[in-house]
Amino acid sequence: MSGSNYSAVTEKPGDRVTREALAMVYTRYRFALDYCRGKRVLEVACGEGVGLEYLARQADQVVGGDLTWDLLVRARRSGTLRRSLVQLDADALPFHAASQDVILCYEAVYYFERPLQMLQDCRRVLAPNGLLILCSVNPEWSDFNPSPQSRQYLSAGRLASLAEAAGFRTELLGAFSTESPGPKATMVSWLKRTAVVLHLIPSTMRGKRLLKRLFLGELVSFPSAVEDGLAPYCPPVSIDSRRPVTDYKVLFALCRPR
Repeated sequence: MSGSNYSAVTEKPGDRVTREALAMVYTRYRFALDYCRGKRVLEVACGEGVGLEYLARQADQVVGGDLTWDLLVRARRSGTLRRSLVQLDADALPFHAASQDVILCYEAVYYFERPLQMLQDCRRVLAPNGLLILCSVNPEWSDFNPSPQSRQYLSAGRLASLAEAAGFRTELLGAFSTESPGPKATMVSWLKRTAVVLHLIPSTMRGKRLLKRLFLGELVSFPSAVEDGLAPYCPPVSIDSRRPVTDYKVLFALCRPR
């Protein structure tokens, strides 16, 4: 990740997003909250840190880290944990061994040039009974569309095998069903898949917003901070990584040191 700027592909407060995207943000932090009570928590690739204050209300301490300096500056200006933000490279975390109880890495693993090295460094930094929580879009979802700055997307099976190679026991979960709730959603899904195949999806967040507004209707503002009740919570459920996972849009991995 060294030398890259991810501001253009990071959702920021005030951006217009779908209600489902908002529910995905809320679900990520609400899911993590139960694991963070009384713990030392590090979020890798925190962006503008919209979930840090939410976790800090229950955690013993929370640190947010990101490679992109501009995102950290915006986080500081918004008042997000002024003393607990650090610029870091996920390949070489600037923390002592066994110094964190919980590490979160949300929607970022596909930007890493060396995901195995990142996982191994998380393993080093975690306490023996620690927990790494990964969350990523599911590339086996039929409507999947890669981010323009991504390097490689990990399927459920690949995510599990890589985490195990890094020294973790892994439990995989899925969230946000791919079942279409009606004919309109089915048509939108078909249009999106066609646009992906024909390379018609805009590469910028602004272009994507215009497309979402056209096909998905009213958009809502991306929050400056996660709060309880921000959006519906979609509890992740256990899945079997030994088969292709096509029925969930989002993957979670709970990784515990072996």
